[in-house]
Amino acid sequence: MNNPFQVIDSRLSNIEKLLLDIKHPEPRLLEDLSEQVFTVDECATFLDLSKPTIYAKISKGELPTIKKQKRCYFLKSDLIDYLKKDSVQTNLETQDEISAILKEGGQ
Repeated sequence: MNNPFQVIDSRLSNIEKLLLDIKHPEPRLLEDLSEQVFTVDECATFLDLSKPTIYAKISKGELPTIKKQKRCYFLKSDLIDYLKKDSVQTNLETQDEISAILKEGGQ
């Protein structure tokens, strides 16, 4: 017969593992396994913004959001694109763009 304390200890270990899995789930992945999905908390950390700011940007339609069952999710690639959207070109990039436009106009 099994020691009842060992049975209790084993069950408590299983419960602890389940609770930790709920509290810290594995990163969610879409069909493309390289695509990471963020929760609001993870999005706030990634963008270095507060949660209220994230919710304000969602309500204004500023952040690309996936809404599922009253929860908001964000694709990492969409957040990177969001950050790049307001990037400033370097002088060299601007000169290259102007040169390309001038070449097209001269032909």
